[in-house]
Amino acid sequence: MNPVSPGGAQRRVLVTGASGFIGLHCLQPLLRRGFEVVGTCWAREPSAIDGVRWVKADLLQEGAARRLIDEVSPSHLLHLAWYVEPGKMIGHADNLSWVRASIELLRAFQERGGTRCVAGGSCYEYDWRYGYCSEELTPRRPDTLYGAAKNGLAEVLLGYCTATGLSGAWARMFFLYGPHENPRRLVPAIVLSLLKGLPAQSSHGEQIRDYMHVQDAADALVSLLDSQARGAYNLASGRATPIRSIVEMLGEVTGRADLLRIGAIPARANDAPLVVGDPALALRDFGWKSTISLREGLRSTVEWWKARVAAGLRESA
Repeated sequence: MNPVSPGGAQRRVLVTGASGFIGLHCLQPLLRRGFEVVGTCWAREPSAIDGVRWVKADLLQEGAARRLIDEVSPSHLLHLAWYVEPGKMIGHADNLSWVRASIELLRAFQERGGTRCVAGGSCYEYDWRYGYCSEELTPRRPDTLYGAAKNGLAEVLLGYCTATGLSGAWARMFFLYGPHENPRRLVPAIVLSLLKGLPAQSSHGEQIRDYMHVQDAADALVSLLDSQARGAYNLASGRATPIRSIVEMLGEVTGRADLLRIGAIPARANDAPLVVGDPALALRDFGWKSTISLREGLRSTVEWWKARVAAGLRESA
């Protein structure tokens, strides 16, 4: 039996990028809210998850988005797929391809009778010279192709929703960490070095950022999708945390602070000193706020990576 809303309408959600870092964490919250969940994957189908149907799709292929919508016929769309290769994503030409594919997906979804959509944006859309990012006060002036592509798509999505009557929202996510993150990103790179007994190098770490556990972001995305809130929203903790503090906390949690090499690598030129999100609008409009403390989140993340390292050692023994 397909899940239905109290009014009798079918609730089938298509999650693009469902096998990715953020998408994977959205699946169980969606199932708990009674959605029929269809997730896209690209290369290979992930491990089976009860209640989730997987569909292989390369959305960058011409016409793929419309074929996917025709096949799935979703009532809801959670669009998270994008090019996010660490060290390459902010200037990669695939950002342009994803804008095109996303517009095709959005249009097909609306024309096929979809009723509610949420798409993933980024704090990279903001002018980071302001430091504190508010949806209603901070200018959007991205200085990367990634940020410009996301910002442009946000304008198109929200404008299209206004023109067609489609219910939609845009979710600007800040700095996330947690299970399934790419090992080359900050938190897992530090954790894996420490767990393997290797020196863990970082910059001076004085940059202040808004870091949040990925499950908090996933819960926010699902709450937003399952609401009637429209417009753009920050999905942020509102906590201003120096990166150095995160690195030191990881050293403490793993018991290997002796291996930390803070300041061993140079910081990026012209790196913004402060990037923090204002989460007030999300609380006001759809009742969400971050609930996972930084210490709790980092501790659980270390335990997840510890299990992965142990499993890898057993497999290679």
